[in-house]
Amino acid sequence: MRHPQPDDPDIPLIELMALWPQTIPVFVRHRMLCVGCLVSPFHTVTDACAEYDLDEGEFLAELKMAIGMA
Repeated sequence: MRHPQPDDPDIPLIELMALWPQTIPVFVRHRMLCVGCLVSPFHTVTDACAEYDLDEGEFLAELKMAIGMA
Protein backbone atom coordinates (compact mmCIF):
# COMPACT_ATOMS: atom_id res chain seq x y z
CA MET A 1 0.00 0.00 0.00
CA ARG A 2 1.41 3.36 -0.99
CA HIS A 3 1.62 6.28 1.37
CA PRO A 4 0.57 9.37 -0.56
CA GLN A 5 2.62 12.54 -0.39
CA PRO A 6 1.35 16.06 -1.08
CA ASP A 7 3.74 16.39 -4.03
CA ASP A 8 2.52 13.15 -5.64
CA PRO A 9 1.62 14.29 -9.17
CA ASP A 10 -1.29 11.81 -9.32
CA ILE A 11 -3.09 12.61 -6.05
CA PRO A 12 -6.50 14.16 -6.70
CA LEU A 13 -7.18 17.43 -4.89
CA ILE A 14 -10.13 15.94 -3.03
CA GLU A 15 -7.86 13.24 -1.58
CA LEU A 16 -5.12 15.74 -0.75
CA MET A 17 -7.57 17.94 1.17
CA ALA A 18 -9.12 14.93 2.93
CA LEU A 19 -5.73 13.63 4.07
CA TRP A 20 -4.41 17.07 5.02
CA PRO A 21 -7.32 19.44 5.76
CA GLN A 22 -4.82 22.03 6.95
CA THR A 23 -4.04 22.62 3.25
CA ILE A 24 -7.51 24.05 2.61
CA PRO A 25 -6.58 27.57 3.79
CA VAL A 26 -3.73 27.59 1.26
CA PHE A 27 -6.23 27.08 -1.57
CA VAL A 28 -8.55 29.73 -0.10
CA ARG A 29 -5.69 32.22 0.37
CA HIS A 30 -4.96 31.96 -3.36
CA ARG A 31 -8.67 32.46 -4.14
CA MET A 32 -8.86 29.02 -5.70
CA LEU A 33 -12.29 27.45 -5.99
CA CYS A 34 -10.93 23.91 -5.60
CA VAL A 35 -12.47 23.37 -2.16
CA GLY A 36 -15.82 21.74 -2.86
CA CYS A 37 -15.37 21.88 -6.63
CA LEU A 38 -16.97 19.06 -8.59
CA VAL A 39 -13.73 18.63 -10.56
CA SER A 40 -11.52 18.15 -7.46
CA PRO A 41 -11.77 14.33 -7.65
CA PHE A 42 -10.10 14.54 -11.06
CA HIS A 43 -7.76 17.54 -10.77
CA THR A 44 -4.27 17.42 -9.31
CA VAL A 45 -2.09 20.19 -7.90
CA THR A 46 -0.48 20.42 -11.33
CA ASP A 47 -3.87 20.95 -12.96
CA ALA A 48 -4.95 23.54 -10.39
CA CYS A 49 -1.71 25.51 -10.64
CA ALA A 50 -2.01 25.57 -14.42
CA GLU A 51 -5.64 26.68 -14.17
CA TYR A 52 -4.81 29.51 -11.74
CA ASP A 53 -1.43 30.41 -13.31
CA LEU A 54 0.50 29.65 -10.11
CA ASP A 55 4.07 28.45 -9.77
CA GLU A 56 3.65 24.77 -8.88
CA GLY A 57 6.89 24.54 -6.88
CA GLU A 58 5.99 27.53 -4.72
CA PHE A 59 2.44 26.28 -4.22
CA LEU A 60 3.67 22.82 -3.21
CA ALA A 61 6.07 24.45 -0.75
CA GLU A 62 3.11 26.30 0.81
CA LEU A 63 1.13 23.06 1.05
CA LYS A 64 4.05 21.27 2.70
CA MET A 65 4.50 24.14 5.15
CA ALA A 66 0.81 23.94 6.07
CA ILE A 67 1.16 20.20 6.64
CA GLY A 68 4.34 20.65 8.66
CA MET A 69 6.58 18.90 6.16
CA ALA A 70 8.72 21.93 5.28
